[in-house]
Amino acid sequence: MATGELGSRSAEKLFSLSGLFAVYKPKGRTSAAVLNLLKERLLAEAGVQVKDNKRKRQALKIGHGGTLDSAATGVLDQVTKSDLENVLQKFTGDIMQVPPLYSALKKDGERLSTLMKRGEAVEAKPARPVRVYSLSLQQFQPPLFTLDVECGGGFYVRSLVSDIGKELSTCASIQELTRTKHGPFTLEEHALHEDRWTIDEIARSLEHCMSLFPGEQSHKKFKTELPAETAVSREDK
Repeated sequence: MATGELGSRSAEKLFSLSGLFAVYKPKGRTSAAVLNLLKERLLAEAGVQVKDNKRKRQALKIGHGGTLDSAATGVLDQVTKSDLENVLQKFTGDIMQVPPLYSALKKDGERLSTLMKRGEAVEAKPARPVRVYSLSLQQFQPPLFTLDVECGGGFYVRSLVSDIGKELSTCASIQELTRTKHGPFTLEEHALHEDRWTIDEIARSLEHCMSLFPGEQSHKKFKTELPAETAVSREDK
């Protein structure tokens, strides 16, 4: 079989794929960087050469269901395990939360994080209702602690940790964060690591992941189903 023919068939298969699948995002990369790398890998495997970055984005459309920070640091001082466990109860259920200034939320069409990087003054967005289904302390080794959070859409873990610190009359921020579940997708069972980012692997993953949705659902429904309020995160703070 000629190389060109193989590339053509791979490209045909790649551009026929449609649906939802899960990938693993390693620490140190932004969500956007992971998507760009995945797109480059797939286009290269399919033999599709697109030099212009704008056209490359248009050639293969891939999006994500929720941004994860590339990295963070954390600190907590003079707090007992009992103090922390008691405070967590205040952040369970339906609560009001102010989104962090450094976020993907927009002002005048630009992300707040972009404005912050340019040194522009940014005002906090108003507090909004969010839901925390469960919040538990997993480990406590001062100055670090580990939480397990099951939350709804629009929830910011960074705001949660900051608010916990303020409630304890100190400060706290995230050192590590791992999303262990998003909708029906779990980290252990569904997330494709980088060594499996191939057209065939993604095709198999799509078939498996799409079977998790009951009945015949349209792509419009997928958009509302995926951010359903079952995003579980495990963090070390």
